Amino acid sequence: MTVSLTSQHIERHFRGSAVVRDVVIGMSDGLTVPFALAAGLSGAVASSGIVVTAGLAEIAAGSIAMGLGGFLAAQSEAEHYASERAREEREVRAVPELERREVEHILRSYGLSQGSTETIARTLARRPRRWVDFMMRFELGLETPDPRRGARSAITIGGSYAIGGLVPLLPYMLMARAASALLVSAVFTLATLLVFGYVKGRFTGGPAIRSAVQSLLIGGVAAAAAFALARAIS
Repeated sequence: MTVSLTSQHIERHFRGSAVVRDVVIGMSDGLTVPFALAAGLSGAVASSGIVVTAGLAEIAAGSIAMGLGGFLAAQSEAEHYASERAREEREVRAVPELERREVEHILRSYGLSQGSTETIARTLARRPRRWVDFMMRFELGLETPDPRRGARSAITIGGSYAIGGLVPLLPYMLMARAASALLVSAVFTLATLLVFGYVKGRFTGGPAIRSAVQSLLIGGVAAAAAFALARAIS
């Protein structure tokens, strides 16, 4: 019985690194900032209702600000790519020999022979668009940006911030006294950081337990620092 190579070898690569990065940015800030605000207010007011109102207002403002930041960052990356591509297009027209030598140098760094690098460089020189594509990826390390990246980043970061922010506020929604809700909020926040880190590790293919511990420690330290500052001010 003959088994095709396709059925024997199925590659599975994770390609959602940008989405994971956005989720991490939004969720991490969403868990720590509202928690610090709620913790600081817990020492100054007795009613959980005031904490919830202030927390929801902060989540709304934070989600918009974080989402806008993600959108502008993606736009800046796209503008940078367009600027660098225009420069490469000018260079392949103005100094083609110099650019061809750069292609050969890059290919030799991968272990190709002199004859092979010259042949490939001449072939690319006859295809200016592909030539520029090659230089963008292998000389500058830049990938073609997704035109929908800005909107997706804004929604992902803003949405993750809102979801993360609701976690430390949930105990205040269920308990009348702010002081009593504070301890439960801290436990909820740390537990969510632990689970979030584990899930992130599973998605990215890294050690899930180490990712969980790292998220717990980093998020816990950030939350503790923000809590101490909020309490000191209040």
